[in-house]
Amino acid sequence: MTILKAENISKQYRLGLVGTGTLSHDLNRWWASIRGKEDPYLKVGSVNDRSTKADSEYVWALRDINFEVKQGEVLGIIGKNGAGKSTLLKILSRVTIPTTGEIKTKGRIASLLEVGTGFHPELTGRENIYLNGAILGMTKAEIKSKEAEIIEFSGCERYIDTPVKRYSSGMRVRLAFAVAAFLEPDILVIDEVLAVGDAEFQKKAIGKMQDISRGDGRTVLFVSHNMVSILNLCSRVICMEHGKIIADGPTEETIDFYLNNQQDKIANENFKNIDSNKEISVKEFNIMSKVKTGHVFNSEIIIHSKIEVLIQIAFTISTAESQPIYQIYSGHVGESFKMKVGDNKVKIVVDSLPLVHGSYLGNLWVGTSSLTYDFHKEVINFEVQEGAIRCDGPISSKNGYPIIENANWEFYE
Repeated sequence: MTILKAENISKQYRLGLVGTGTLSHDLNRWWASIRGKEDPYLKVGSVNDRSTKADSEYVWALRDINFEVKQGEVLGIIGKNGAGKSTLLKILSRVTIPTTGEIKTKGRIASLLEVGTGFHPELTGRENIYLNGAILGMTKAEIKSKEAEIIEFSGCERYIDTPVKRYSSGMRVRLAFAVAAFLEPDILVIDEVLAVGDAEFQKKAIGKMQDISRGDGRTVLFVSHNMVSILNLCSRVICMEHGKIIADGPTEETIDFYLNNQQDKIANENFKNIDSNKEISVKEFNIMSKVKTGHVFNSEIIIHSKIEVLIQIAFTISTAESQPIYQIYSGHVGESFKMKVGDNKVKIVVDSLPLVHGSYLGNLWVGTSSLTYDFHKEVINFEVQEGAIRCDGPISSKNGYPIIENANWEFYE
């Protein structure tokens, strides 16, 4: 059964310092309305791209959003900052109204959009529990029956009769989530706010959301930049960009689409060394990787040789602070490469490279057991997107140094 339906939802904002609008705009809107015409300002406005200079005083935060959510479904919403995710949740929660379109829902909606959403700072935690329950349309008896569970889950029992204004941001999130989850809404809407909580609470919150959807058959809409949480929790994901839905489908496929759609993903860096008087030198080094829920490392090296000789290659991955993490060395798997005179191509592929999201540097070495032909420190830098991590990567240690043993090496004549 469809419990929520968004039809042609658009939201327009005016940029700059504005009040309720200018008198001329109000007159134009009034004149259009009495003639039965559309609002003339709905047809203007630029795409909501925060990185570009505005060419209009209006901007579309959302444009033509259409989707349905089934009862018991956990829908993840992902996208870059400024994509329109929070605006969409505010419209779904009735915090703001859409410029065009309509939201159809069945049942009560509880939302957690910001730290302390719906809380009155002067009231105590206990009083805010009853206030939120009343807003959701629950009776005092219904709220009373859930009060003990809410307080226990939040972990704020010592401070429950203290005004919320004296709570830390983490305590407010704990209590707000407990209220939203335990007062049994039909639709639970949660923004990135859970990231404020500590690791223990985030784990509890994810588990509670799974119980709500799988056990109680309620619907959850979850916005997060943590792809691991999205992967573990959601059965379906919507990806947004510039106020529009660009992907809607199974969780893993949509996350893969989102990560590969980012401009700063791994594969955008390369190294070129044109001038070299060495007998053997690295001419080019490119990283061409595909990011899924695990991380695939795929690189190509072009080595220019003036002699015929047997060599080995090592690529060391370091943190942005130049702290070595892993080494991928052909000698560890018994691979050596016979260089011909001219350009030689060598490819390195690692099926699952266990790296958390962040920036990394790479050092490249070419030589033999007794001789170094070429070495480039921090030859390349690359990014790993959040969520691209595998904890079961093939890591071992030799001489106290972590290495990757399952690298596949290919040599092209």
